[in-house]
Amino acid sequence: MTLRVGIVGATGYTALEVARLLLAHPEAELVAATSRAEDGKSIAEIHPSLAGRCDVPIETLNPAALAKKCDVVMCCLPHGASAETCKQLIDHDIRVIDFSADFRLSSQATYEKWYGVEHPWPERIGKTVYGLPEFYAEQIRDADLVANPGCYPTSAILPLAPLIAKQMIEANDIIVDSKSGVSGAGRSAKVGTLYCEVNESIAAYGVGSHRHQPEMADLVHRIGGQEISLVFTPHLTPMDRGILSTIYVRPRDTNAKQVIECWQQQYAD
Repeated sequence: MTLRVGIVGATGYTALEVARLLLAHPEAELVAATSRAEDGKSIAEIHPSLAGRCDVPIETLNPAALAKKCDVVMCCLPHGASAETCKQLIDHDIRVIDFSADFRLSSQATYEKWYGVEHPWPERIGKTVYGLPEFYAEQIRDADLVANPGCYPTSAILPLAPLIAKQMIEANDIIVDSKSGVSGAGRSAKVGTLYCEVNESIAAYGVGSHRHQPEMADLVHRIGGQEISLVFTPHLTPMDRGILSTIYVRPRDTNAKQVIECWQQQYAD
């Protein structure tokens, strides 16, 4: 059976990546796309790299109409707006994968502190499956709502969580030093991501205030069973995409061979 998939918020880079992956998936089909600003155009008009491969028309969001077309919807809206839309979709019995940060964290207070908005659906905070299949595959299978992981957190949670769980490293003094391509900042025009600002340059940003820091700490705690203290510094590099994270930790009677063996055991399959 082919899974029918819709994209809500179809104009950004996230939606483009979702569409590209779906087009290559043998058991899924992209059948619907929505955007308030681009209603009436095809998704290929917005993302020319899809030309000749995907002619799905873009519509204004109508949850009842999507429910008739889709088994699952990928919600690619900004935080705040995404939670409200996810609730509407789930009320119409559509399963949702949310690409915003609205359901990633365990605590409403932490979310509202770091994101500066009141959460539209606080009942689901801490009760939504985090979409790392390496740890939550079984829960993802049956979930009505999945919180897609953040980009920087994925690069930190995967290496840190198993080491914390086996108490191979100290839980304090963790440093996550990350470099990211520019597409992570989204498609909207901003001075800081213009070509002339970014090219032949590298710069730290969000120092001490980046919203992915609490997500890293929260998920490593949830998976590893121990609270951690970390410093996270992201840098913007002149690349389209990609992330490199260099992570500094204090070992606890642990050598490099044992660390690699721990990762191999955790991720072999």
